[in-house]
Amino acid sequence: MKKRFSLIGFRSFKFINNIVWSKFKFFFYNIQRKNLKIFRWFDQRKIGSLPRIVLSSFVIILSFYFAPLISSYGDYSLFKKVEVTNNSKAILAYTLKKKENGSGENKILNEKDLLFDIFSLNDLETDTVRLNASTIKQLFDDTNYKLQDVRETKLVKPVALTLLPEEIKMIENTQERKEFFIQIILPLVLQENNNIRLDRKRLFSIINKSNNTKLEKKWLEKKYKQYGVVSKDLSILKIRMDEVPVSLAIAQAAKETGWGTSRFAQEGNALFGQWTWSGEGLKPKEADQNKGHKVMKFNVLQASVRAYQRNLNTHRSYQNFRLARAELRDRDKPLDSIILSQFLKNYAETGKKYVEVLQKIIIQNKLKDFDDSKLLPSSIELESLI
Repeated sequence: MKKRFSLIGFRSFKFINNIVWSKFKFFFYNIQRKNLKIFRWFDQRKIGSLPRIVLSSFVIILSFYFAPLISSYGDYSLFKKVEVTNNSKAILAYTLKKKENGSGENKILNEKDLLFDIFSLNDLETDTVRLNASTIKQLFDDTNYKLQDVRETKLVKPVALTLLPEEIKMIENTQERKEFFIQIILPLVLQENNNIRLDRKRLFSIINKSNNTKLEKKWLEKKYKQYGVVSKDLSILKIRMDEVPVSLAIAQAAKETGWGTSRFAQEGNALFGQWTWSGEGLKPKEADQNKGHKVMKFNVLQASVRAYQRNLNTHRSYQNFRLARAELRDRDKPLDSIILSQFLKNYAETGKKYVEVLQKIIIQNKLKDFDDSKLLPSSIELESLI
């Protein structure tokens, strides 16, 4: 197949080359005819050899001057149809977008299929206990969990709280309240990113194998449902099954809950203000009741974080977010929250203003310091403290 392609390419090149060469011959033939006419005119008037030499030299110089121009014109007119430009990044983005658009991925999917593992997590955690703020602070002190240390060491203690304390809104010092909120949310976001990272590693292992076991195929079926890949396309699953930058998740949680003080966060563990039309949720105030939606309610904070990541990874409104993230991966670039936040205009009705607020929260609170942080493994000692 490669030999046939090369032969066709050679013949095409030879054919085009013959056309160009014939144009050049015709051009120089005309010049030569004009030279002969000019020389006859000189002979008729008996003009000497010196003017002839000067004029001939002038004609030759002009011919060399115009030859490149004619060549450029020939290249443009003859070769423009077979011109190839190196635009691989644009092609990649278009291909990914085309795949998501053209394979039925934009249809409205069943919430129960997308969130069945989240609902299961909710069912397991029905008898959770709400700790007060002072108890949680003591827990952080006992485990030596400080944000300043995290910024330096990039290591996070696995203190997984199930509920926000009611007293968080009573902390008068704004900076203290913000740091307290980040301490609670950070391990939860890292845990979910760890889960996705492990799934992604397993997915790559499956992709790189020629044959898959029944267990692997069963796992794939489960992930297709979780990520709403109705076409069962592995490349789409790879795009969707990916992490959300820690700084972006914290910034959105801070914005949506007022740093943990909102009614939805306190009563329903709703850290990201996700809407639902079919699941259990909290009804918004009277001003929003005519919209028919509720704010999704969770039994534990971990379920809220998981549902948020699943939302960004599956909903059609965040397709461009996923494509931008995939392109960063393709270029071996870190998942930059400032870049990716630009594609979350559809998350709130305020659009661009919402993006500006997120970026301001990330920058002012130096949240990108936590993007490369790691969650330490749980220990028996830590579990006894909780």
